[in-house]
Amino acid sequence: MATMKAVQYVTFGAGAEVREVEKPTPGPGEVLLKVTAAGACHSDQFIMGMPAGPENPYRLPLTLGHEGAGIVEALGPGTKNVEVGEAVLVFGPQGCGRCHACAAGNENNCENFMDAPGINHHGAMAEYMIVKDVRHLVPLGDLDPIASASLTDAGLTPYHAIKPAVTRLIPGTTAVVIGVGGLGHVGVQILKAMTSTRIVALDVSADKLAFAREVGADEAFISDEGAIAQVRALTGGRGADVVFDFVGAQPTLDLAHALVAVMGEVVIVGVAQGSIPVGYLTMKFDTSVRVVNWGTRAELMEVVELARRGAVAIHTEEFTLDQATEIYERMHAGTLRR
Repeated sequence: MATMKAVQYVTFGAGAEVREVEKPTPGPGEVLLKVTAAGACHSDQFIMGMPAGPENPYRLPLTLGHEGAGIVEALGPGTKNVEVGEAVLVFGPQGCGRCHACAAGNENNCENFMDAPGINHHGAMAEYMIVKDVRHLVPLGDLDPIASASLTDAGLTPYHAIKPAVTRLIPGTTAVVIGVGGLGHVGVQILKAMTSTRIVALDVSADKLAFAREVGADEAFISDEGAIAQVRALTGGRGADVVFDFVGAQPTLDLAHALVAVMGEVVIVGVAQGSIPVGYLTMKFDTSVRVVNWGTRAELMEVVELARRGAVAIHTEEFTLDQATEIYERMHAGTLRR
């Protein structure tokens, strides 16, 4: 039996483990990828932090990694429309392919189920992985897989958040980005590439604010109550036309609620389980709140094109599979910048 290394979540309440597991074989219609890069995400910590019980939807052991890039290694019987040796990204939110949402290209909001690698089935943090259908592959071409693997979430999710707001982010408007981490720093770049808005970044430390300016923010402030006065001073008292919260915790959503302008929009991207009061007397008039779920395959292709043009670059730190436990320890401690 051929084996391989994989980073797996094995026991509810425990951390990730590096294990030797059976190398998979592609079945009919499937693709075997030799993984070239995989991204680590706060969503992995969310999965590993959920307590055991009937409410927990995850099946263990689970190979982590919902951001993946690889080289096509082998094709299962009847698999067509992809070549062995092709460099690809793996589209994560894999729907049923048959419902109305999937037919419209919105597999991220499939009406029946979402079968994402690293979440619902074995993912990319392994030497090899199975992709269940060629439609979940997006050509990578000559882009660096290490720099590109996280385009599949850290690039795609902010793009899906920002694209519907582009028409309102005209010259003279202000967009606030709360949290300039793995997704937020890409969000700043996408806003810079696709809009003429003034970009204000909010985060918790001076080095993160410097990083925000480095990737394109026009202004950067500490994300405390003082940010409210600073944003209002910049905007003549109006507030932000759109607030993108890449954290989603209660304090950041409270801040977003306070910052948004009349006729503005709050876009919730982070999964930290905060909430925002929406009601006639609790929100400014004609303000909307939108919750973002990943993105579409067409949007991933658009993100790849932005990366190909140099408009978006994901800042990375590289680790081997054997260092997986260190990744999550540093993520928990907040010492990962990239």
